Amino acid sequence: MEGGLFRGYLTPAYAASQEALAGWMESAGMTVRRDGAANLIGRYEGRLAKAPALVIGSHLDSVRDAGFYDGPLGVMLGIEAVAVLHEQGRRLPFPIEVYAFGDEEGSRFPAAMLTSRAVAGTLDAAALDVADAEGITLAQALPCMADYLDARRDPAATLAYLEAHIEQGPVLEADGLAVGTVTGIAAQLRYAVTVKGMAGHAGTTAMRLRRDPLAGAAAMILAVEQLACGDNSDVVATVGTIEALPGAVNVIPGEVRFTIDVRSGSETRRNGVAEAILARLREIAEARALELDTALIHDLAASPCAPALMDLMDEALVAAGQPVRRLVSGAGHDAMVMASLCPTAMLFIRCTGGVSHNPAEHVEPADVEIALQVMLGFIDRLGENFAA
Repeated sequence: MEGGLFRGYLTPAYAASQEALAGWMESAGMTVRRDGAANLIGRYEGRLAKAPALVIGSHLDSVRDAGFYDGPLGVMLGIEAVAVLHEQGRRLPFPIEVYAFGDEEGSRFPAAMLTSRAVAGTLDAAALDVADAEGITLAQALPCMADYLDARRDPAATLAYLEAHIEQGPVLEADGLAVGTVTGIAAQLRYAVTVKGMAGHAGTTAMRLRRDPLAGAAAMILAVEQLACGDNSDVVATVGTIEALPGAVNVIPGEVRFTIDVRSGSETRRNGVAEAILARLREIAEARALELDTALIHDLAASPCAPALMDLMDEALVAAGQPVRRLVSGAGHDAMVMASLCPTAMLFIRCTGGVSHNPAEHVEPADVEIALQVMLGFIDRLGENFAA
């Protein structure tokens, strides 16, 4: 797509971006290192040598045909916040570590959030046995992969996690607000669906004799939309991919594959709509004499942000001259993984039209400056409330 970019994990573009960020980290007074998962980490020491660190992070990788802000903006804001402290000669009671995670999107290898899961200590070694679309394995792309799980942080050495991110939605813009406090990240379910029928000649198979899985899948996809809309809540359901096989213009498909993504701030609502969708799919398959297989491929629980940290973020908003606004994230972020390691906080930044994962993705510089002031206020308040 014109104007888009792709920064895949462990690609030359990824390495070049790390080099640029490493220079900025050093200029901001940080020492720089890379862990076993190839995360770039800058550390700014605090006044108390053994105090646990505030981790500020986001991801450096991108989807294909991406915009400029999803992920890297949060990393650069973390560096800029430390740069301000460094220029002022200030140290917090605790150290600050800025992480540039490597594989939040999962756009190169078929697994998302590999590097933040390694840091949080929730990554199973079996998940590392993956290859990209060109057949390059993770072990080939990262020669030091034997150290991958050593990226795990000690919970006792981690005070909290802070992530700033574009909203990737239209709420802040609709409300005329630059920033908002995130209350948590929505629960997610993903299914891989396979529908099988009978392939046949498009010109010689009578309509009444057909077992067409693509026609059945079309009815199923409409049912996904209808059931999510009918719940009249925050539940969203999406069919993001579909493939008909054998994929010839003059052949009735014999097999169709598609995916379903169901999300909600409430696991109960999410699960209720997902169960209704699966039941309706079974009904459609039975009525059309089709074989149906549904496989759960992704189940992420809702990840609430820490209430005490949300309160500090709200105070920082007010101090920066911004009204308090709390909102849930429908998109997944590294923060939901890091929540298993430590308390988390997130700050959303308005993006034009709510557009993301698109070259048209845009954030106003004035909003970024507001976000920086809010982050600095949050860090100061965290320092004031720190108990050694």
